[in-house]
Amino acid sequence: MMALAVTLSFLLPLAGTLILAFSAGRLGPRASSVIGVGSVGLAALATLWTIIGHSGGTEGVTLWTWIAVGDFQPTIGLAVDDLALVMMSVITGVGFLIHLFAVWYMTGEEGITRFYAWMNLFVFSMMLLVLGDNLLLLFLGWEGVGLCSYGLIGYYYQGSANGRAAFKAFVVTRIGDVFLALGLFLIFMELGTLDIQTVLARAPELWTSGSDVANLAALLVLGGALGKSAQVPLHTWLPDAMAGPTPVSALIHAATMVTAGVYLIARLNGLFLLAPDVLLLVGVIGAVSLLLAAFAALAQTDIKRVLAYSTMSQIGYMFLALGVGAFDAAIFHLVTHAFFKALLFLSAGAVIISCHHEQDMDKLGGLWRKLPVAYGGFIIGGAALVALPLVSAGFFSKDEILWQAMAADQTGLLAVGLLGAVLTGIYTVRLVLGTFHGEPGSDHARHPEPGTNPVTHHLPLVVLAILSTFIGAWIYPGLGDLFPAAPGESVHTGHTLLQVLAMGAAIAGLLIATWLFLWQRDWLADKARHGIGARLWTLWHNAWGFDAVFDGLLVRPWQWTVKILRVDLVNLVMNLPAVIAKAFNAGLVRSQNGRVRSYALVMVFGATAILMTLALLPGGAP
Repeated sequence: MMALAVTLSFLLPLAGTLILAFSAGRLGPRASSVIGVGSVGLAALATLWTIIGHSGGTEGVTLWTWIAVGDFQPTIGLAVDDLALVMMSVITGVGFLIHLFAVWYMTGEEGITRFYAWMNLFVFSMMLLVLGDNLLLLFLGWEGVGLCSYGLIGYYYQGSANGRAAFKAFVVTRIGDVFLALGLFLIFMELGTLDIQTVLARAPELWTSGSDVANLAALLVLGGALGKSAQVPLHTWLPDAMAGPTPVSALIHAATMVTAGVYLIARLNGLFLLAPDVLLLVGVIGAVSLLLAAFAALAQTDIKRVLAYSTMSQIGYMFLALGVGAFDAAIFHLVTHAFFKALLFLSAGAVIISCHHEQDMDKLGGLWRKLPVAYGGFIIGGAALVALPLVSAGFFSKDEILWQAMAADQTGLLAVGLLGAVLTGIYTVRLVLGTFHGEPGSDHARHPEPGTNPVTHHLPLVVLAILSTFIGAWIYPGLGDLFPAAPGESVHTGHTLLQVLAMGAAIAGLLIATWLFLWQRDWLADKARHGIGARLWTLWHNAWGFDAVFDGLLVRPWQWTVKILRVDLVNLVMNLPAVIAKAFNAGLVRSQNGRVRSYALVMVFGATAILMTLALLPGGAP
């Protein structure tokens, strides 16, 4: 029965996609919504059935042999363990709530069938990614979510900027995917298999810790993870991806796709433990990413871009945890982040639709009484993002990450994590105050149209709000037995001190933000307009200039090269003898015109040229 349940959780979203895709536009918005939401809802029930029927350990379900070439015989096989069950629960559970909210959000939009077809295909691809028992099947799902993100980010394809954002996401993540593909080739060449469990068993038998091949394999896999999880330097696609509908942002860029890199490293933890330097690099990249993104979030005015950089920052915390060997803590934060960031994005979507697609904080404000459900979602989700002590889900998972960094004696990573917590408090308070408090900045904010549907608007927000409290942390099952021992398991002192530091960092961020945005608002605005403050604002608003640097180093040289190569220089050189011969032939043809005067003139010129040549020779004419 468990095999049937996991197969249904895997195939139901695909069935929804096929029905919607082959309907040829004959389905109306209501039918498309029922199929799109229903298929994911049934997949969530199948996931619950799988959890109930799971007897522990790793259980495999082989559907059929995919490819058979000699000893290379990857299967369409599903592997179910505790990590897969956690990911399945997030994908289908949070995914169902997002699909349900989309019914309200997308009312009146064109192309609803196309929207739900892409959304269902994304859920199917993500399930394929986490359930695949071999790396080739995982890679198929990996590419599937990239394709779906292209279609969903560019959903409003009539706008050229949206198309460019989708293309940018596709290209940047493909760079990471090339690294991952090379890593899979290397793993297969060295270990002779792509079966995940076999790879993890053979790698320590054939590779020594810190060997060149282990480091190279881990680096290549890390390259793929950086692209999907939007970490430095392959992070520039994520803020522009906010061009898609807000439910897309909630599903792809908060709860699932951007966490695929975290899942990949956690799943291949044995490989990274054989490359300790690369594993530390994972933590360093996470620390750099969380800090750069937190500063960038301070200077955004679009509420979705603030949340986008916040996502990048929180993924940075997960990478930091992976880097110190705290794989369980990384997955713990992945789960709680899915709850509160989906809540924040959907609440932002409620604001955007209610205010007639206005999402600039300078044009919002004064909404806390007019949009109480969305405001409550922001308060609870923001509390979890800030890691408000004891009452929020984010506190427990972020505290665990910081504790593991401290236990691993990584003082630098711990300091960055604490500073990131302070900055998170500052930009979260700024986001809430700028969106819901103060005077309305436009007629759209003065006359919002709040969502009133109790099922498609209220229910997803309320459920996610509950999960963003300490309840969301309590339901996390813990995966400590699945991973190697984390640093904190062997250290028995200092946890209380760390909790005090973590609480202090969160509260300090809130106090600093309150002081800046309530009591020193005019002073802060003046500083942001003049001198070094203006330069910092510009730098952070442009996310440290990564786009400009990449444009100068990669995009423009490529465009210039394309312009130069529009004329094929090699072909031009190869044709040069023929062109010269043709030119000489044309000259000779002109000389043969049948006129005696022309022939006589040529003879005179010829004789003169011969005499002058002889005269100029050494020794003169004979």
